[in-house]
Amino acid sequence: MIENLTGTVEITDLDKWYGDFHALRRISLSVADGERIVICGPSGSGKSTLIRCVNQLETHQKGKVSVGGLELKPGAGNLAPIRRQIGMVFQQFNLFPHLSVLGNCTLALTRAKKMPRTEAEALAMENLEKVRIPDQARKYPAQLSGGQQQRVAIARALCMQPKVMLFDEPTSALDPEMIKEVLDVMSALAKDGMTMICVTHEMGFAREVADRIVFMDEGMVIEEATPDVFFSNPRNDRTKKFLSQILH
Repeated sequence: MIENLTGTVEITDLDKWYGDFHALRRISLSVADGERIVICGPSGSGKSTLIRCVNQLETHQKGKVSVGGLELKPGAGNLAPIRRQIGMVFQQFNLFPHLSVLGNCTLALTRAKKMPRTEAEALAMENLEKVRIPDQARKYPAQLSGGQQQRVAIARALCMQPKVMLFDEPTSALDPEMIKEVLDVMSALAKDGMTMICVTHEMGFAREVADRIVFMDEGMVIEEATPDVFFSNPRNDRTKKFLSQILH
């Protein structure tokens, strides 16, 4: 049963091209149920492309992506229901401006899951509580700060009750003072045992929350390690150079 999927993610020998550009090169990565992975690396290293392949927003040409033991691939009949088990939060908030916060959170529940509106609104309010903005439920996106809008986007993803959450640089579009409020919400989710794969440059968050840190460059996984090892004793020279440039 797809509804009973675990939060495991298995990526095996993944290759992705854009024309002649080899964006991902034979990437293999295993993520256990409940594990929290942070992916970091320089711009253009393939981080966002990799997590977009996990829910097939980007299609790969070679290799395999599985969630809960079920493979995701173009044309597969089970692609849509598996995708509903994978929440994703983007750099931009992608909220519908004409819908209230509550409307943004309930739309997929009533349309895709055919949930009765009263039940959908109760679930939406529960997740708005999780992201600490239940008092904003009747407002519209334009009335919120950037940090609040990103928290709405997180709540909307959580409403689908996913087994895996993907975060694609969720704080990169925020003003510095708003970053902490979003990271605090993500840290709380991590403590709840949600499987998380997060692309971010927020190294303090990575050190605190990640079970493993994956460093990518030029479409390849260069190094992966626990936070303690990654920050104190990286093995690869490219990793050392990256850390020297972003840690002060």
